[in-house]
Amino acid sequence: MPALIDPDARLRESFLAAAAEFRADVSYPVPWYVTDIDPLALTDPAAFSAYVDRVLRERDEATPRPAHFVPMTTLWWADGDQMLGRLAIRHRLTPLLGQSGGHIGYDVRPSARRRGHATAMLAAALPVARSLGITDALLTCLDTNIGSRRVIEANAGRFIGMSGPKLRYLVPTGEFRQPKGRR
Repeated sequence: MPALIDPDARLRESFLAAAAEFRADVSYPVPWYVTDIDPLALTDPAAFSAYVDRVLRERDEATPRPAHFVPMTTLWWADGDQMLGRLAIRHRLTPLLGQSGGHIGYDVRPSARRRGHATAMLAAALPVARSLGITDALLTCLDTNIGSRRVIEANAGRFIGMSGPKLRYLVPTGEFRQPKGRR
């Protein structure tokens, strides 16, 4: 059964396969965290372990980061040794994130899409966001991204307006309930 887990070096092969899928998918923008890595360098187990450690340290307020980055908790959606997706919870918002990024971003690898993973990932992430002090998580998506709209709305997202081509939603992080839709 898929679940949100902390990034784990044992998923190296699956992570790299997912990154390759994202890069090959011409119908969807490549997620920033995939463009941020060197897949050839990460084939080395020690380099991948160092990458995982860096991602885990991003949660800590004291970790040095570029000025426009905020602490964030990255979780992987995995089923056994298979990485199916990735989700990041930003602990706070900058003015830019408040308009077009939001608290939570998620991606499902192309070969695992349209199976309800994104809806389940977001539902599983809401209590984590709550534990970080986020009562209503801001989520955004392009107005053309019908799948993401459905994921957000299935998790009780309330439309609050637009910022350019982005739809903006508030999703309550309290009182967990099963989302509507597929699993």
